[in-house]
Amino acid sequence: QVQLMESGGGLVQPGGSLRLSCAASGFTFSMYAMSWYRQAPGKERELVATITSAGGSTNYADSVKGRFTISRDNGKNTVFLLMNSLKPEDTALYYCNARNLYMPEITYWGQGTQVTVSS
Repeated sequence: QVQLMESGGGLVQPGGSLRLSCAASGFTFSMYAMSWYRQAPGKERELVATITSAGGSTNYADSVKGRFTISRDNGKNTVFLLMNSLKPEDTALYYCNARNLYMPEITYWGQGTQVTVSS
């Protein structure tokens, strides 16, 4: 049974930091590129960051470059998103996504973890 379990969300003040985690099970983690998406109320889901299957390459949305860092631990089947210098506009439900390296039509989603940036 495939599972992506996000954790680490919460309420933080502007300028603060959070570290999201996504624990994967039920598939061969090292064969999947991993991404974080987010969706704010009334807005479409947007791609935040992606890391390749071996972790050798990352990409970020312009809005988070220099503030967010995606990483992964293939030994622990976990992907992380370190978020620094958080802004109110970062408030959203953050989702973990897995996409198969060889068959990109195979993709899995987590249930999401809420991040709220507010004073």
